[in-house]
Amino acid sequence: MKAGIYPGSFDPATFGHLDIIKRAAALMDNLIVGVLKNNGKTPLFSVDERVNMLRDAVKDIENVQVMSFSGLLVDFARQHGVNVIVRGLRAVTDFEYELLMSQTNRVMAPDIDTIFLTTSLDYAYLSSSTVREIASYGGDISKFVPPDIEDIIRKKYKEENR
Repeated sequence: MKAGIYPGSFDPATFGHLDIIKRAAALMDNLIVGVLKNNGKTPLFSVDERVNMLRDAVKDIENVQVMSFSGLLVDFARQHGVNVIVRGLRAVTDFEYELLMSQTNRVMAPDIDTIFLTTSLDYAYLSSSTVREIASYGGDISKFVPPDIEDIIRKKYKEENR
């Protein structure tokens, strides 16, 4: 069985993330979307909020599970019997960072491979931080995230501006 993990912070999940999830799920028997709890960052959404947003967004993809993790990705992968890490690439700048990470992971866990999926051209420019910035100014984010996630983002910024 081919099992993969697509890790990230997903703060929030975008159409670009969902594109990679759908395409990776088509390649795997089982895909875990691993939502990283990173104590070094201050996310807009809690880990539980991000997990719940993603679970709702991928509910129609049978072989996808969403769960949170902290610590080393290779440890999380081993705990779940995963042998493939999936990473999305938007631009050359992503590749440099992702290549170094994949090589480091390969040294720590030679039994786990990394595959790279290039983001569809429709989403090559898109990042969660861009979505957050546009939303923080009340801009239209409907082209970047699904309607349910857009509603959650709008609600979050209204709560923060009270």
